[in-house]
Amino acid sequence: MERNLYEEDHEQFRELAAEFDAREVAPHYQQWGQDHMMPRELWTAAGAQGLLGLAVPEEFGGMGLTDYRFRSVLDEEFAKANHLAVALAFHLHDDLVLPHLLAYGSDELKKYWLPGMVSGEKVTSVAMTEPGAGSDLRGVRTKAVRDGDDWLITGQKTFIGNGISGDAALVLARTDGSGGRGGAGSFSLFMVEKTEGNSTGRQLDKMGLKASDTAELFFDNVRVPGMNLVGEEGRGLEYAAGQLPQGRLAIAVAATAVARAVYEATVRYTRERNAFGERVLDFQNSRFTLADIRTEVDAMEAYVDKAVLAFNEGRLDAVAAAQVKLFASERVKSITDRCL
Repeated sequence: MERNLYEEDHEQFRELAAEFDAREVAPHYQQWGQDHMMPRELWTAAGAQGLLGLAVPEEFGGMGLTDYRFRSVLDEEFAKANHLAVALAFHLHDDLVLPHLLAYGSDELKKYWLPGMVSGEKVTSVAMTEPGAGSDLRGVRTKAVRDGDDWLITGQKTFIGNGISGDAALVLARTDGSGGRGGAGSFSLFMVEKTEGNSTGRQLDKMGLKASDTAELFFDNVRVPGMNLVGEEGRGLEYAAGQLPQGRLAIAVAATAVARAVYEATVRYTRERNAFGERVLDFQNSRFTLADIRTEVDAMEAYVDKAVLAFNEGRLDAVAAAQVKLFASERVKSITDRCL
């Protein structure tokens, strides 16, 4: 099937992304995986190339590219090169933190954070998950209490991507002063910088994507300026739910890019590999299996492409985004297993 998602501008951006990957990522990626860390220079190089904060308005140093197809191109190029840890690190910064600042942040907050996020001089992460609260965010125990015009934040977060390398995290904290499972208005969002009382715990080992650092974060009465409250007090859960479509879509896009890359790598391998005097590709079972997988990949792309266009038009709600994320993430696991 012919894919018709992209236009000339997107393909020009693809060339830029591919050139960046070949120059700045490919020579070093294996070492970053061993180190469980990417250097800060990668971020500033990506910023100089115009690959970060694509949706940031021009007044804050960005290009105002709200067309999500440009983000999709970036994921596809990193997946094609087997450098998905870079895509993950950028995703946390651009698909999770940035949308909250753009949608709910004050002008003061945007002026402080957005230019650095575009240039790569400020690297961000999302800190919502805790040892006792993952998908159920109403179980979050990290608390924020007022202290004059500031807030004091105390608590612990875990599984935080960019947790070590990042300069700040978007933190969900309890602001209603009560205990137990929170209600709809119990939580608020804050941008919390690496200042006194904000410490990084152990770096967590992972099964894959090791070049992207993942860590625990500890907050001990971290003083947060009042301007770093994102939006209004007590609306943290509402804001997090409001930005679910982009985060879910990003996972679906990455899953589909991986599926395509895995399929194409498998076709190349079966062309080159011989068994019993024949190419593996020439065995009937290989051709049946690859035909099935090719059909699934085409279907994934068609579904995800439709979701990308719906997101661009403001029509991708949380349920539809969850559906496309579920479909793509389950398919890529199945496809990868069969290709292996």
